[in-house]
Amino acid sequence: QVQVVESGGGLVQPGGSLRLSCVASGSIGRFSQMDLGWFRQAPGKERELVATITKIGATHSLDSVKGRFSISRDNNKNTVYLQMNSLKPEDTAVYYCNVFTGSTLPWGQGTQVTVSS
Repeated sequence: QVQVVESGGGLVQPGGSLRLSCVASGSIGRFSQMDLGWFRQAPGKERELVATITKIGATHSLDSVKGRFSISRDNNKNTVYLQMNSLKPEDTAVYYCNVFTGSTLPWGQGTQVTVSS
């Protein structure tokens, strides 16, 4: 059984920082061979892909988060991270991780990020 668990969200003031973690467990195959991404979904909006990291470590992010968000991975821990700095109210959303190419993993419950003063 494959399980994806995101954590690290919370309520933060504008300009603050959070570090999200996502752990995949179960019969997932080789985590190190997966191209992974962080997605987010704000109320009333479609889910969007925020940042990606390929199996060789190449990263990419949305223009709206460039310079503020950083994605990384630890294959030994089957974990992908999203460091979020200089947070803005428009970053408020539920954040999820998953594969962004090929077959997706089961979606986790996500972690809520709320940016508000």
